[in-house]
Amino acid sequence: MRTMFFCTAVLLAASIGAGPQQGPAKTLVAVFAHPDDESAAGPVLARYAREGAQVHLIIATDGAAGGQQTTVPAGPELARVRAEEARCSADALGARPPILLGFPDGKLGTYGDDPLRLFALTQRLEEELQRLRPDAVITWGPDGGSGHPDHRLVSAVVTQLARTGAPGMPERLFYVSLPAEAIRALNPSRPAPPLLIPQPKYLTTRIAFTTADLEAAQRSVSCHKTQFPPDAIARLAEAAKPMWNGIVSLSPAFGASSQNDLFQ
Repeated sequence: MRTMFFCTAVLLAASIGAGPQQGPAKTLVAVFAHPDDESAAGPVLARYAREGAQVHLIIATDGAAGGQQTTVPAGPELARVRAEEARCSADALGARPPILLGFPDGKLGTYGDDPLRLFALTQRLEEELQRLRPDAVITWGPDGGSGHPDHRLVSAVVTQLARTGAPGMPERLFYVSLPAEAIRALNPSRPAPPLLIPQPKYLTTRIAFTTADLEAAQRSVSCHKTQFPPDAIARLAEAAKPMWNGIVSLSPAFGASSQNDLFQ
């Protein structure tokens, strides 16, 4: 009996000394249309990766059409380069290697006219989300950030999966948007397009980040050399601090949510 009491006491003391038990790591998944779209949420992804969350990027298209800022020809060669850029970006953020679904770049906006292709995209996204079983998901809002049809379609499908309770898809779904300052930094000669910037009253989830997170996000942007020439990267870096001021604001898709944590 004395031996049993002694062992119990030792185990209890060890438990007390160990402090609170840590639960399993949370999983955050960002679902976007193109390699480089994750830049809109870069500091958030970097923060949660730094804090120990499993951060994954799902990229729907192959990026083969987006080559306006590069001499790499559009098509398979550009797709290969952009896949490497996506891997560089994920590494800079501390995320896991990106999941590249390989759907045709610039074509997702036409999927509404082709139920079979739309079903194929929906099924692939559902399969990956069921496999990863995230605790929270980030994607574009209905505006698509820049209004890009590919962005809008990905947002619609991810929202559909949440609304229908698809296996593995959490209710914690958040929309990221492009601040007007970011749009101006990328296109200094043009004003921000009308009716794309969400009203502040909808941006109720405000995620703080550190200087280290911002630096990781800037390294991530620098990976996308086919999309951002050096002058654009410099403008984005200059705009980043006043634009975010230490906080990225997102819209929860379904209302009630913590105001400062994606996982609560």
